[in-house]
Amino acid sequence: MFKNQPKGLFALALANTGERFGYYTMLAIFTLFMQAKFGWAEDVAGKVFAIFLAVVYFVPLLGGWVADRIGYGKCVVMGMTIMFLGYAALVIPTNPDMTGVIVMLGGLLLVSLGTGLFKGNLQVLVGNLFDDPKYADRRDSAFSLFYMAINIGAMFAPSMAKWITNQHLSKYGFVYDAANMDPAYLEALSNSYSLCFGVAAVSLILSAAVYFGFRNWFKHADVTAKQTKEADADAVELTPKQTKDRITALLLVFAVVIFFWMAFHQNGSALTFFAKKYTNLSIHGGMRFGFNIWSLALIAASVYTGFATIQSKIAKSKIICGLITLVLWSGAIALFLGMPNPVAAQPSDFQQFNPFFVVALTPFSMAFFGALEKRGKAVSAPARIAWGMLVAAVGFGVITIASVGLISPMDLGDSTQSILSPSWLISTYLTLTLAELLLSPMGISFVSKVAPPKFKGMMMGGWFVATAIGNYLSQIPSQLWNRIPLMYNWGILIGLCLISAIVMFALLKKLNEMTK
Repeated sequence: MFKNQPKGLFALALANTGERFGYYTMLAIFTLFMQAKFGWAEDVAGKVFAIFLAVVYFVPLLGGWVADRIGYGKCVVMGMTIMFLGYAALVIPTNPDMTGVIVMLGGLLLVSLGTGLFKGNLQVLVGNLFDDPKYADRRDSAFSLFYMAINIGAMFAPSMAKWITNQHLSKYGFVYDAANMDPAYLEALSNSYSLCFGVAAVSLILSAAVYFGFRNWFKHADVTAKQTKEADADAVELTPKQTKDRITALLLVFAVVIFFWMAFHQNGSALTFFAKKYTNLSIHGGMRFGFNIWSLALIAASVYTGFATIQSKIAKSKIICGLITLVLWSGAIALFLGMPNPVAAQPSDFQQFNPFFVVALTPFSMAFFGALEKRGKAVSAPARIAWGMLVAAVGFGVITIASVGLISPMDLGDSTQSILSPSWLISTYLTLTLAELLLSPMGISFVSKVAPPKFKGMMMGGWFVATAIGNYLSQIPSQLWNRIPLMYNWGILIGLCLISAIVMFALLKKLNEMTK
């Protein structure tokens, strides 16, 4: 799994892990922050959330265009600096008035610009590592590992947000209560959420330390097409037709995945609203296991030591890895037994399940597709994307079943109907994660492999533009939240995922021919 990978992959992945930890700590409570501070309803908070996500993922197109000209590493550093200033602005205490809104929007704009310069270009650096023929056949597995590292940061983010929230509320004698509309409570709650933005600023400092500390491991990958041509006059260039075919293939994929991201990014809006309004946040019995982030972390780690136990060819290594696996499981069980019963959860807690599932299931995904490849039945990246869309539809089918018989938001108003077991949302996140593992890391790998050298930055930016459009469209369920029954809301997402899957399957032959 980790064998025969360039060490630059691990440095870049770790740098991205820190940045994503801060970003997702902020994202876990962003809609809740806007509701607590400004009193905005779900439709307004969802719209701002969607616009922010859209801008965050649209700007990489500009960042890629700049990086293709001045260098990827320079843009990564610029991006970290601008993001830090944006998060710092969000920490500034303000009143819940127009000035507060302006400061928040200014901070969000800086975070968006910084992310646009950082995110896509860091992934180009990763892709460039595999232009070396020595590592070329490891590209897909490398991006699966890289994607897993991103989700390690995301996995701990909701728990960090929850811990900060609880610590700050306790100073004022409060505990989290989704139904509490007392002004003093809401002020304390919004201030606690503001502190979460500070976590993002600190995490960027750690990411920068990793990036500069291990830069020698990947600096050889920080080259543009122009620099490569100057260094190697005999380098073979793509013909205009090859360039056109590759860009066409990428644009077709971009168009389809828009609807996946529209559906998938309900985690910070509609699915969070669902957790707040309909899910029983008093967690009893064995279900508590999933609400201790350290237990989840130990289980995720045990997956990797378990695979090492199986895959190791040395008896001593097998024994050591096996013992470590048992210790990790024992630690996870001990933490679970020490938990109170019941546990008081918060809506943002459910956002830790998606990254946990990504981290824990990545080795199984790699093993499955690796086995198919060895049997001569390799599944292409476009085919995995098509299957990912189909599985996403199934995921929203799960939450649709859970919604049968529930009072619609338009009739529920400000009250809650907290009757559903958390298992419904957890099952939804599990299914959506399976879809994500099929689609997202393979999509990034596909772009890094197929993009014409002259347009690597822009094409990686194009992947994020598709994500941006999907993120903007993700506001639709929030806009309809208080207007239509829940079943209709989820039905829209199921329909779009199914249509996208059908289109992708229809294009498979053409896409595979274009990329040969």
